Amino acid sequence: MNQQLNTFETITLGGGCFWCLESVYVQVKGVTDVESGYCNGHVVDPSYEQVCTGSTGHAEVVKLVFDPAQISLREILEIFFVIHDPTTPNRQGNDSGTQYRSGIYYSTPEQAQVAKDLIAEMRQSGIYQQPIVTEVLLLTNYWPAEEYHQDFFAKNPNQGYCVAVAAPKVAKFRKTFARLVAD
Repeated sequence: MNQQLNTFETITLGGGCFWCLESVYVQVKGVTDVESGYCNGHVVDPSYEQVCTGSTGHAEVVKLVFDPAQISLREILEIFFVIHDPTTPNRQGNDSGTQYRSGIYYSTPEQAQVAKDLIAEMRQSGIYQQPIVTEVLLLTNYWPAEEYHQDFFAKNPNQGYCVAVAAPKVAKFRKTFARLVAD
């Protein structure tokens, strides 16, 4: 079984509030684990309250473990670009601050290349009216978010933010990527 685990990959994505990204990626076929967390800041083991001040430099992210035999990194990133706005620096909807920046935080040079190639294709296609501001950086200083943030949407489906913001992202994913919805 350990050999099988070695075939899995990890990628970390920031696209606004981690509750929204997590609520989608837990439903993606081939994604075996989703963890909300913070990355690429300068404080060790920051709290949610610290990250929200913008002073730690961290982004709110989800760390995904996936099976490339079931889903490619490119497909994961295609979902990412559909469920958030990669053209708004430090903002997603009403959420604003550096912790809400758009980012792909890779663990291998190959992952960085896939991300950069896809962004270049999207820029060339003119799919977005505004420039894509998604940063593509090596994952550093990652810390899991507090337990109450994990599986937040599943535990709180009727919470206001979940109903107004996360649920529409889930619906958009399920409609756009029906073939990638886990059974």
